[in-house]
Amino acid sequence: MSDNRIELQMKKLQDEGKKAFITYITAGLPDYAATKAIIKAQEGITDVIELGIPFSDPTADGPVIQQASYEAILNGATLKKTFELMDELRSEGSTQPIVFMMYYNTIVNFGLNEFAGRCKSAGVDGLIVPDLPFEEQDALKDALSATDNATILIQLVSPISADRIPQILADAKGFVYCVSAMGVTGQGGTYHKDVTDYLKSVKSVSKIPVMMGFGIRTAADVEPMKDCIDGAIVGTHFINLLREAGFDSKAAAEYAGTFKKEMNSI
Repeated sequence: MSDNRIELQMKKLQDEGKKAFITYITAGLPDYAATKAIIKAQEGITDVIELGIPFSDPTADGPVIQQASYEAILNGATLKKTFELMDELRSEGSTQPIVFMMYYNTIVNFGLNEFAGRCKSAGVDGLIVPDLPFEEQDALKDALSATDNATILIQLVSPISADRIPQILADAKGFVYCVSAMGVTGQGGTYHKDVTDYLKSVKSVSKIPVMMGFGIRTAADVEPMKDCIDGAIVGTHFINLLREAGFDSKAAAEYAGTFKKEMNSI
């Protein structure tokens, strides 16, 4: 059995008949001390945390996460500092499953093999790279496999992936990230008109949990799709909520706890 924290948590939830809840936060927003506190506050509540690595041109992200990325960069956020944050969390005993959501340019600039090795040493459990097409993933996959796949590559699919979904998911690991709306993140419930059929088609071929993301705010947003997903991802709304709460870690924990409880009772 895999000892990857994401896969262990997904298996545990599956055994308990529960859905997974995933939040997205931007590394270094408003600073690394706050990022660390927000992560620690969600330990034992949120199943996986997506930690966004700030990038100057985040093409998959809408205005809220773009602005968050921009502010974090202005405040000095870097990949190196984010790895150092991970070192601190793991040395302090955190077992929170954490995925880096980032753009391929940042990885190439760091160096593929160096990056994969640093992910392993820092305890990064997974990667989501939205601008790296499936057909161009081999170099990164090779670098990760050289570290015994300590860090797994999470696959993204969208409504226009239909014909390629079986191919994309054939050897997928962790969970599959289903983009539920066309366009960028944070559109707020403007789901693709055939989203339920699309999610059903993904679920029918996926051997791993199916997560729905893009535009989700409350558990009620996922209720119509509850039978064809294994969990939900909240990003833009979570960033907005944190801003309104002055990046208070208690607000993060309260929202996550409420969402997860409500999602598992619908």
